[in-house]
Amino acid sequence: MRAAVLRGGDMVVAEVPEPVPAAGQVLVRTLCCGICGSDLHYAKHAPHMVELSKRIPGRQPLDLSRDVVFGHEFCGEVLDYGPGTERKLKPGTLVCSMPVIPQADGHRTVGYSNDFPGGYAERMVLAAPLLLAVPNGLPVEHAALTEPLAVGIHAVEKAALQDNDAPLVVGCGPVGLAVIVGLRLKGIHPIIAADFSPKRRELAARMGADIVIDPKVESPYVKLPPGKRAVIFECVGVPGLLQQVFEAAPRDARVVIAGVCMEPDRIEPLFGILKELSLQFVLGYTPEEFARCLRLLAEGQVDAEALITGKVGLDGVKGAFEELGNPERHTKILVEPWR
Repeated sequence: MRAAVLRGGDMVVAEVPEPVPAAGQVLVRTLCCGICGSDLHYAKHAPHMVELSKRIPGRQPLDLSRDVVFGHEFCGEVLDYGPGTERKLKPGTLVCSMPVIPQADGHRTVGYSNDFPGGYAERMVLAAPLLLAVPNGLPVEHAALTEPLAVGIHAVEKAALQDNDAPLVVGCGPVGLAVIVGLRLKGIHPIIAADFSPKRRELAARMGADIVIDPKVESPYVKLPPGKRAVIFECVGVPGLLQQVFEAAPRDARVVIAGVCMEPDRIEPLFGILKELSLQFVLGYTPEEFARCLRLLAEGQVDAEALITGKVGLDGVKGAFEELGNPERHTKILVEPWR
């Protein structure tokens, strides 16, 4: 089958082996798959990420001498099942799934595994028990947004917001926008959002932000209501940003780190100590949150179409990686391997 492959540090289109479902697994045809910022960062910092994985218990490092097929934000069509697997969903059923494959020695992440190619390929193997049927009428490109939406919803849940909390979202890329949706659905107001990009500020308002700030013009921290505890969602994930938050945050603030920084960073703990800041790092989502996000999209509670700014076939993946560096042009580009 054809796939967009990370090979020798470059994104190329190549023929790769057909995935074969084992017991408990299902073969799926990929209909569309979102390009995640984590994919861009991993492609750029792959050797460093492999070394980090070796230092984290339970992680299976990628072998960069072998092909890697990214893609963990997907919607597909059931084709066939592995031997002895209960066939709960008929072939042809449209499905989403958490990108996780349980194995005897631990879980593997679809799209970050040499053995389980992701959605930048024509076909994938998924865990049958994790499949969720796409509700009737929900476009597949909208269903593919379930995974990134769940990341933001999970960050909001982990923040454990209280009545006296005032949220500030720093960075309005896909994760920040998903956080804004989560805050809006919880009825938390005012929602303050900050981004340098006019396009992303426009999207932040469209997703539910009440106050949208250009940090070049004004500090968003001055908009935090007095007498409330600030809850700051860091949704950028670049070196230096966390230190900026430390310096600007008010006393007793809670900082939720949803941005995935894949490079070494430097912070000065004294800022956090003197201000008694609370830090909450977050990753991923629960199965319940994932299923809830698929329902939210099906119910029309998220303006999914506004988030999709481009679609490419496999031959366009490399160019899409480059184009996503321009926030004025793109928010979410979907890969359609059948193109």
